[in-house]
Amino acid sequence: MAKTKILFVTHEMSPFLETSKISEITRQLPQAMQEKGFEIRILMPRFGNINERRNRLHEVIRLSGMNIVVDSNDNPLIIKVASLPTARMQVYFLDNEEYFQRKKVFRDDKGVFFQDNNERSLFFCKGALETVKKLGWAPDVVHCHGWFSAMVPAYLKTAYKDDPTFKDSKVIYSLYANEDFDSVGPKYAALAVKDDLTAEQVAPYGDGSYVDLYKGALSYADIAVYMDEEIDPELKSFVEEKGIRSFTPMGDADYDGFADLFDEFSSVDVDVATA
Repeated sequence: MAKTKILFVTHEMSPFLETSKISEITRQLPQAMQEKGFEIRILMPRFGNINERRNRLHEVIRLSGMNIVVDSNDNPLIIKVASLPTARMQVYFLDNEEYFQRKKVFRDDKGVFFQDNNERSLFFCKGALETVKKLGWAPDVVHCHGWFSAMVPAYLKTAYKDDPTFKDSKVIYSLYANEDFDSVGPKYAALAVKDDLTAEQVAPYGDGSYVDLYKGALSYADIAVYMDEEIDPELKSFVEEKGIRSFTPMGDADYDGFADLFDEFSSVDVDVATA
């Protein structure tokens, strides 16, 4: 039986972008899992403050050229890749001139949350799944980190549920405290309805507040991971009320615990596609 294939979806990862605890978790956890024999892929946005030359990003021509529809507009998706030689890992970056070329991540120079963060998140979530499809690599587990990936679980369990790439994928969602987030507003759900999902399917995302956004994501998650002790109590209550399985690692470096969790979803398919 093959080792589990794990897709990590995150908005940040060290050393490329470091704004919170998430960047270190998504740097160390994938490497630890790879060293234990798991197959991994990592996807994140290519925000404008990520230095391409210093980090040696280069475009993957065969993966680029897709268009991702958001608000009925076709948005070109460019895929770039960088290697971490010391870890023998590659990281795939999703790029788009309109959404990701600005030098700030989620807020403008005055600290105001970008009005189009809802569109940017949806572009990233859909783009990540389309990129994996084009890779020809079917993950057993999709492990999401950070609010920017909040619509991934809904897409996987609805619009992509019959796709051969994802039909057997389990969704694990890690929750963190103190994320940089205001609100993506009800337009977040409305835009998803406009292009891909139904009003009923996105109803759990509510008004796009922090709690509602995560209630939406958790509604479609198979496992919720508590990465901090101070997780919003309303979210913990939601997980319990909905009967969602939860996992609390014994510290950030509980790699054996994560390995045991991921190992539950091993597949027999050993075909691997690389860019």
